[in-house]
Amino acid sequence: MSGQRLATTSAITALAPAVWGSTYLVTTEFLPPDRPLLASTLRALPAGLILLAATRVLPKGVWWWRAIVLGVLNIGAFFYFLFLAAYHLPGGVAALVMSVQPMIVLLLGAVLLGDRVRPVHVASCVIAAGGVALLVLQPQAGLDGIGVTAGLLGALSMAAGIVLTKRWGRPEGVTLLTFTGWQLAVGGLALLPVTLASEPLPDRLTWENIGGFAYLCIIGALIAYVLWFRGLSRLPALAASFLSFASPLCATVLGYLFLDQSLRPLQLVGAAAVVGAVVLAQPRGRKPAPPPATEPAVSRVADDARVRDAVPGRP
Repeated sequence: MSGQRLATTSAITALAPAVWGSTYLVTTEFLPPDRPLLASTLRALPAGLILLAATRVLPKGVWWWRAIVLGVLNIGAFFYFLFLAAYHLPGGVAALVMSVQPMIVLLLGAVLLGDRVRPVHVASCVIAAGGVALLVLQPQAGLDGIGVTAGLLGALSMAAGIVLTKRWGRPEGVTLLTFTGWQLAVGGLALLPVTLASEPLPDRLTWENIGGFAYLCIIGALIAYVLWFRGLSRLPALAASFLSFASPLCATVLGYLFLDQSLRPLQLVGAAAVVGAVVLAQPRGRKPAPPPATEPAVSRVADDARVRDAVPGRP
């Protein structure tokens, strides 16, 4: 793949985590309060059912259990641990804990995909983690054992989902929409009993609530995950995992623009470090092979003359 096509693919894929970065703004401004699991379930399950109804294709054979594993890792377990961490940790600390995800992908990719661990990849992981710390970590941030554990498990869940998606690929003849629908439906079904057991349903929904849920379902899940899985099929696992840093970056920018949150100079340095680490971790396109050298005209004339002399009776 050429460098320009790689850059385009990376930019399109980064739209997915950028959209996920808007989840905090939508949740706080448009959704019923204290319903994170309900938001996660309504974000995943309707989108998955819509895609399944549109494509009308179910897994076959080994892909039944593979779809379940990927749906739980990429959607269900990831969402659960993400919001559990958010309950127990300040947002900045949760984002910092989750930033270990590329490091886990780096190790899992070496074991399951045979990817080489290069010094530039290790450097990118360190730079990105430091950038996230400067970007979102607040002075009053505190630690909580349950929150840190949940954040690490969430990072492990998504990292494993990324690597296994790369390892297994997509079944032959199955479209991207179908593949995305399987995972969203499985993830939503896994979250449904946890949500019903853990959170009371809201007494009523306003039009703002309905609009917020619709945004999370259509934009934040259906469209975003189609773009994400498209990128995973075309990019190396580690390069794709680094694009997830667009999420805290986008959340910080949206908080500054719409929630009157401050943006300090150190946060700008952190944002630059995150962008630099993402660019550093992206693959480089192959250089086109040079065209074959053209023989000089004089050489071709000499060769023709030798052929005429060697063939009897040829003028």
